[in-house]
This record gives sequence, C-alpha cells and structure tokens, in this order.
Amino acid sequence: MDGPGRNVIIGNKSTPTMTTLRPNPSSDHSTADLGRRVKHARVAQDLTLETASRLCGVSRSALSKIENGLMSPTFDVLQKIVRGLQIDLAQLFGSASPPSASGRRALTRRNEGQRHAYRGYQMELLATELAHKAMLPFRIRISAHTLDAFDDWGRHEGEEFLYVISGSVCLYSELYAPTHLNAGDSIYFDSRTGHAAISTSEEDAEVLWMATGGGVPASAPAATSAIDAQ
Repeated sequence: MDGPGRNVIIGNKSTPTMTTLRPNPSSDHSTADLGRRVKHARVAQDLTLETASRLCGVSRSALSKIENGLMSPTFDVLQKIVRGLQIDLAQLFGSASPPSASGRRALTRRNEGQRHAYRGYQMELLATELAHKAMLPFRIRISAHTLDAFDDWGRHEGEEFLYVISGSVCLYSELYAPTHLNAGDSIYFDSRTGHAAISTSEEDAEVLWMATGGGVPASAPAATSAIDAQ
C-alpha cells in the first residue's frame, strides 16, 4: 500500500453537500422506489420529517427530496438513514428475509442485483434479499474519471474491501498517497477515513466493493450533523 502523502482536498470541507447525477432515465425508477421505501419506513414509525431528519443526521430538505425521488443519496447518507430509522439497508432495495440461526445464503444472477446510482458510481447491490448481513457486497461501475465528480470524501462506519474486475482505478484517501490499482489488484481500508475512487482507464472501471458496518446498532445514536442539499 502507498505510504502517507499530501492530502487531497475534495470540495469545501466546511460545507459538505450531497449531489445527484445528471438525469439518467435508467436510474429514475430505482431512485423513486428507494424514496418510497424510505418514506414508508419513516411513516411506519409515526415520525415527522423533522424528527427523522434529527435521528438520521440528514437535513429535512434532503430527506424530503430523497423520499420524493428527486435526489439519489450517497452510500454515506443511506447508512445515516438506516441507522437513524433503525432498519436494514436491504429493506430500501426490496424484500429482505429475517436472519436465521444458520444456513443463510443468497444467489444473485448476473445483472439481477438492485441498481442505485450516485455521483460517479453506478452500483449494483448484491444479495439484497438477506437482512442484517455482516457485509454489504456491491458491483460498481466507476464512471468518475476525475475528482471533480465529488463534492466531499466518502466517509462512514465500518471497513471496506475493493477488488478491481476490469480497467484501472485510483483510490484517493485523506491519510495516504493516491493508490493506483489495476485489474486483479485489491485493497482493504478503514471506511472512516475519507476516500474516493476514480477510473483511470479510458473506459469505466468495474470493481467488486464490499463494506461492513451496514447493520443497525443496538442503540442507534442521535446524529447531530446535517447534510445540506443544494
């Protein structure tokens, strides 16, 4: 792994923002479905937008836009929502079976995962029918080719593993010099360290990306920070 190097600044750190991708007809439907499920989870707990906003640490305006399918949330924001509402991430992408004592498995055929797009990532969530997984697997097409695609670092609880399937990738980090990865390379890192990945190949890179820390803690802490929608 590359050693510590000069920090890379992404966006305005004092006023982090959440962005949406340019209109993409193929992702509109999944964004609207996700928004409806977020609203259903909130209403099922008899929570107002204001209360849910405080619990999740997401601004009221951003949460409203997500519920109405007007904003595609980042993975960081999705984690805030599932922790704040004390639900499982899989519930936002379809049916999820409750955990059993042993013997669980989930088969996802090629291109049959749940789609979600934000910033420079076109994501396919895998094994979404299982709830409360110890890890969250994604197949991601990285369409960002410069850091201009990002307003802020990705940062959330847990740890991550990234394996390059095709193309080449550069992983930027708050603590380390940019790390260049080619097909077959992999990296494991702390999700709490700010990070962002771009494709450095002419074509979009494809990666297998796995994250931990997606489950709901025994007592979800009340978040105090908010993400302002632009």
